[in-house]
Amino acid sequence: MPHNEEHYKALIAQLDQLHQQALELEQKFEPLIEKAHPNFRNSARNLLHYLALRQHDIRELQESLAQLGLSSLGRAEAHVLTSLEAVRHQLCHLADCAPNGKPLPVSFSESQALLASHTQDLLGPAPGSRSTRIMVTFSSDLADDYELVCRLMKAGMNCARINCAHDHPEVWLQMVQHVQRASRELNLPCKILMDLMGPKLRTGPLQPGPALLVIRPVQNELGQVTAPAKVWLAPAGITPPVQADATLPLEADWLAQLQQGDTLYFTDTRGRRRQLSVVHKEANGVMAHLLKTSYITTGTQLKVKTDTVASRKAAVGELPAATPPLLLRKDHFLVLTKAPIPGEPARFDAQGHVVQPAHISCTLPEVFAHVKAGQPILFNDGKIEGKVLQVSPDQLLVQITYASDAGSKLRADNGINLPETELHLHGLTEKDKEDLRFVAKHADIVGLSFVNNTAMVEALQQELRQLGATNAAIMLKIETQEAFRNLPHLLLAVMRSYPAGIMIARGDLAVECGWQRLAEVQEEILWLCEAAHLPVVWATQVLETLAKKGRPSRAEITDAAMAQRADCVMLNKGPYIVQAIQLLDDILTRMQAHQHKKTSMLGSLHISDMQEQTE
Repeated sequence: MPHNEEHYKALIAQLDQLHQQALELEQKFEPLIEKAHPNFRNSARNLLHYLALRQHDIRELQESLAQLGLSSLGRAEAHVLTSLEAVRHQLCHLADCAPNGKPLPVSFSESQALLASHTQDLLGPAPGSRSTRIMVTFSSDLADDYELVCRLMKAGMNCARINCAHDHPEVWLQMVQHVQRASRELNLPCKILMDLMGPKLRTGPLQPGPALLVIRPVQNELGQVTAPAKVWLAPAGITPPVQADATLPLEADWLAQLQQGDTLYFTDTRGRRRQLSVVHKEANGVMAHLLKTSYITTGTQLKVKTDTVASRKAAVGELPAATPPLLLRKDHFLVLTKAPIPGEPARFDAQGHVVQPAHISCTLPEVFAHVKAGQPILFNDGKIEGKVLQVSPDQLLVQITYASDAGSKLRADNGINLPETELHLHGLTEKDKEDLRFVAKHADIVGLSFVNNTAMVEALQQELRQLGATNAAIMLKIETQEAFRNLPHLLLAVMRSYPAGIMIARGDLAVECGWQRLAEVQEEILWLCEAAHLPVVWATQVLETLAKKGRPSRAEITDAAMAQRADCVMLNKGPYIVQAIQLLDDILTRMQAHQHKKTSMLGSLHISDMQEQTE
C-alpha cells in the first residue's frame, strides 16, 4: 500500500515521543541511577528506557513499520534508544527530518558486550562450546562423594548451588571443599552459589503419633503379593547388610539362637496373626520375609515354636514415633495457628461430623497481621488450595478449595503461599544473618530467596558490607507475586552491587502467579533483565524426569531448548544427573546456533538442503 510523506512524518513523531518519554523516565529516577554500580549505570538507564517504551501499546506502530520493511522494535530490549534512532534514521530517507541528536547510552554492540561481561563476572568464563552456563543443585550426599562432584564438572557443570535451607555448615564446607578441589585438579572453573533460606512460609511441626511401624510386602495393581517384605531383625543401631524394607530392634542373645528356616509368630496391633520366616542369619542379626501387611509397635511379642531355643519369646524394642500427615479434602476446614502448637488431624463424632477441624502452625506468625479474609492460600507447592474465611489475631480459618479426590497430605515443613497478601517482610531473618557469616567467606554468589521488596536487598547489601564481603555477587530469586510486581525496583536495587543476577524460581513462582500465567511471567522477567543487561538463571524442573528416572519427557526437551534464552540453566540432582548435564549441554550448544535471547540467528538449516528424491 503506497504511503505519503505525511504518513512517514507521523511515524517519526511517534518515535520521537517514545524517545522523549524514555529520557523523562530516566531523569525522574536519576538518583537511583547514580546509586547503581558504575558497571551498571548505562544498563540502569536502558532498563528505564525499556520500561517507558513498554508503558505503551505500540502494536499499530510495529505493524506500520513492518509494512515498510523496517525493524519492528520487537528486539529493542538491550538497546532501546539505539533501536528507536535506527528506525527513525531509515524513515528520514523517506521524509525530510532533522537528525535527532539525543544521547544514546547503549549501542547494539555495546549491549552485547555489557551482558557478556556481566555474565562472565557473575558466573565465570563461558564454556568452550556454548555461552549458556549450567548450574547444579547439590544434595546432602555430595558432601561425601568427591568423585561424583568431579563427574558433574567434567560433564559440564559451571556453577554449584548449595541451599542453606538444608543441612548445616559442616556439610556445606565439605561441598565447598569438594568443588574447589575438583576445580583445581581438573583445571575447570566452577562458581559456588549459596542460597539463603529467606522468609519462606512453612507449616510447623505435627503431633507425633504412636511408635508404630507398618510393613507391607510388594503388591501389583490388583493387590496381589509379588514379593515379600524384607525385615532386618537386629539389636538397635545395627544396620542391615543389604537393603531392607524395615528394621525391628531385638535383643542380641535371643536372635543368636535363631536359625535359617525358623518361623516367628506374632499378633499385630489390629489383632491379625502374622509370621516372619528367617531366610538368612548374619553374625549380628537375621533377615526375615513377611508376606502380609503388618502393624507393629514397641513391645510386640515374637514367638518361635521350636524346642531347640532357650527362650521362645522376645519383645520388639523401642520404635520411633510415627508422625502421620494431615489428610485434607475439598471443603474441609483447616486452622492455621500463630502459636507453635503441634498440628493435629480433624476429630469426628460417631456420625462422621467434624467436632474439631485440623490445625497446624505457621513458621512466620508475623504475617497474620497482613492476611485478609477472602484471600487465597496454598500449601505444599500448590497441591492443596484454600481460601481464608476468617482472620483473628491468633489464627486463620481456611476452607480447602482443592485437594486430590483421595485427599491430599499436609506435612510439617511444607511450603505455604499467600499470593495476594503483601507480607511486609523487610529485613533478613536471624537464620539468614547467621548463615551469611559462613556464606560470605565461602561462596562466590549469595542467593536471596523469597525477596519481595528493595528493603530486603538493601539489608543484604548492608550485612555484606559489615562482613567485609563487598565484592560478593548477589542473585535475587524471583519466586513470589510480590517480587514480580516489584521487579523493576528490585533490579535497580540489586544493581547497586556488582556483579549481580536474577533467578527465575519457577516452582514457587508458578504457585504464586498461577500455572496458567507462568509462561507469560517468565517472559516478562527475561525481557526486563535483558534490558538491564543482568544475567538470568532459568530454574526448577529442567529435565527433572531425566535426572530422577533416566528418561526425559518430550515437553522437558522443549523446555530445555527454550531455556537457552537465559544465561544459565539450573538442574536439580537425581540418580541420573550426569546424563542430564550431558543432554542439556548438547541442547544448549545446538540451540545457540539458532537463538540468542529473542533474536533468531538465521544460521543455515540442514532441512533447507533440497536434494532430488530418488525413486
